[in-house]
Amino acid sequence: MNALSPGDRRSAPLRTPTSMSDNAVKDLSGALTGLLADVFALYFKTKNFHWHMSGRHFRDWHQMLDEQSDQIFAMSDPIAERVRKLGGGTLRSIGQVARLQRLLDNDADFVPPETMLAELRDDNKQLTGFLRETHALCDEHGDVATASLIEVWIDETERRTWFLFEATR
Repeated sequence: MNALSPGDRRSAPLRTPTSMSDNAVKDLSGALTGLLADVFALYFKTKNFHWHMSGRHFRDWHQMLDEQSDQIFAMSDPIAERVRKLGGGTLRSIGQVARLQRLLDNDADFVPPETMLAELRDDNKQLTGFLRETHALCDEHGDVATASLIEVWIDETERRTWFLFEATR
């Protein structure tokens, strides 16, 4: 029996056994890692707006954004773990998130509450599109496990979009 030394274990590739082809692992891992970057970007933006909310509907909107940020954050671990289950590698740093995210940050000192909600509504709508694109890639590669997770996240993201839309009317 050839045991790996501690030094060898640290440099061994993280290759999880999978029935997916190398091409599927590469495509799906890349798409999911990009999706994960967007999820982290949306999570942080939602928290930013939650922390900086003001105005006459402060309490309701503050609580809504707190609930939404919890739901968004809850997507992150299953996405990353799915990448690993497929045999890929995923995010390792905030810098990598910044390089991969497609949703835009908002670093403004002040954003009016209605603008916050409209921006988050649009970001969630855009995230739904990214989820649908990734679902199509899952279909292409026969990855029903990832597709089933994404279907739930699409529903949750559309619900957030709906709530944000109604709050701005």
